[in-house]
Amino acid sequence: MISEPLFYAATVPAILIFGISKGGFGGGLGVLAIPLMALVMSPLQAAAILLPILCLMDLFGLWAYRGKWIATELRILVPASLLGIGVGTLLFEYMSPAVVRLLLGIVALSFTLQYWLVHNFRRETKHSVYPASVGILAAGAAGFTSFIAHAGAPPLNMYLLRRGMDRSRFVGTSVVFFAVVNYVKLVPYAWLGQFDRSNLYTALVLSPLAPIGIGAGVWLHNRVSDRFFFRFVYVLLFVVGIKLIYDGISGL
Repeated sequence: MISEPLFYAATVPAILIFGISKGGFGGGLGVLAIPLMALVMSPLQAAAILLPILCLMDLFGLWAYRGKWIATELRILVPASLLGIGVGTLLFEYMSPAVVRLLLGIVALSFTLQYWLVHNFRRETKHSVYPASVGILAAGAAGFTSFIAHAGAPPLNMYLLRRGMDRSRFVGTSVVFFAVVNYVKLVPYAWLGQFDRSNLYTALVLSPLAPIGIGAGVWLHNRVSDRFFFRFVYVLLFVVGIKLIYDGISGL
């Protein structure tokens, strides 16, 4: 089991933010978890430790949002995500820690800048509703980025946010989608040897954070504005992204 204090100083807030985001805000800021953990350990090991915890979170999320998902969306999104997971599995052996850090940093900065641009201009621009066919591309990208770094929510959310659903159905549909994706990922992760004893013991120790994070997210769902929560965490994501790009380039 990992025992370094710096690991837990980065990992505990990362898991709590992931749980709060997943339980109350559609999971988009879960993209922060692996970059934050990657500051103190290999991002590949971080992904392996986090996956069992995410699977536990999914169970609580499914209960909290039971019956609030949109089945017609999931029939399109889930099969497409499996293709992305398959591509991630095939490319996994070519992903060195330096390359993953660089990719994570780029993703972190990209989603931060995208959020700020949308925030600044969304009142001036009228967005059209995406057709369901766009969901195939979004879900495929979500499956791939979720497999590599549990960062599938941003591409999925960019699609779901343009489908005209209410807040609870948006979160509920996202919860079911990633519950399926995460449990499917268990098979290739095990096949690739990611679940060694150290990773599993560490995940077990951290597992109590799963219901705490989801519970806090559900509680905050109707009490705290998305604007406040997202602004705070995206600033942190921007700083972490810059650090990961620097570390990634240095390690190449």
